[in-house]
Amino acid sequence: MKSARHTLPAPVRGKQGDTFREIVGMIQAARIRAVHAVNTTLIDLYWRIGEAISERIASDGWGRSTVASLAAYIRRQEPSVRGFSAPNLWRMRQFYETWHGERKLSALLRELSWTHHLVLMSRCKRVEEREFYLRTAAQSHWSVRQLERQISAALFERVVLSPPKLSSVMRELHGGAASVFKDSYLVEFLQLPESHSESDLHRGLVGHLKDFLIELGRDFCFVGSQYPVQVGGKDFLLDLLFFNRELQCLVAFELKIDDFKPEYLGKLEFYLEALDRDVRKPHERPSIGVLLCATKDNEVVEYALSRSVSPTLIAEYQTRLPDKRLLQRKLHEFYQLALPVWEARPRKMLRKTRKA
Repeated sequence: MKSARHTLPAPVRGKQGDTFREIVGMIQAARIRAVHAVNTTLIDLYWRIGEAISERIASDGWGRSTVASLAAYIRRQEPSVRGFSAPNLWRMRQFYETWHGERKLSALLRELSWTHHLVLMSRCKRVEEREFYLRTAAQSHWSVRQLERQISAALFERVVLSPPKLSSVMRELHGGAASVFKDSYLVEFLQLPESHSESDLHRGLVGHLKDFLIELGRDFCFVGSQYPVQVGGKDFLLDLLFFNRELQCLVAFELKIDDFKPEYLGKLEFYLEALDRDVRKPHERPSIGVLLCATKDNEVVEYALSRSVSPTLIAEYQTRLPDKRLLQRKLHEFYQLALPVWEARPRKMLRKTRKA
């Protein structure tokens, strides 16, 4: 008796292969739409339940015992359905009351899963903070884990307290750059020791490219590492080269493991000139340079960028999670000092932030 053999399917090529791949793509797209449709239906359901409970509490004085009775009733009527315990029903009420005055955000609410919303409600205290993470998570397609990491990394506090340091040429040529770049980038996932070399940093970023792209934000595409440019018969290597789809330009990253020095800008501007002359395509906008340093003095940065002739910015990389409570205290002080001019500004900033 012949033993059964497991044979690999023959590779498909030509028109047949194109058709096969097209059909698989249709299946994958349909699966994504189905998951999205289920999520939208659930979020709508939880919203309506939360609305009903909120209204009954206001009009009929419902309390915890009534909501507990409702949970027990649901359990008897729909024994196979999960997720409608008394604590979850209270969370649905909280979900509705958190967002019911923000109708313009209704489409974004449906983009995130229920678990995303539980994280937002439990970990974000300020209205502006919740809206910031809602918009950014939806637009950047963050997983729950990525959302939790960014909240732990105090992204909102860092964006508000430390806007990116851009050259005046950058602001003129790329008006939306302030909403794309950050003043500091968190790379704790590299697990770098206190004493590390530029090659350690470079190797780590390339080895954890997916994590770094998430940290950079939406619309960044990786082009190359140690990207070669040739000028006057000499070869030069850019540390990291990206393309940003929103700004429609190349973005060169130069890495420095020490404090920012003004002379570093000259080398970066030289690289940008080479990119624009020899690499940039006719339909693309002028290239941007990012100098990523371990530390920087903001006054030195301001002086250096004031005469910069290229679209550049100076940013820090941080190898450890920041002290979130310290940043929250600073943010509270910031709000107290800037309240008269700030009241309308957060929402405007949130609309611009992370069109990424």
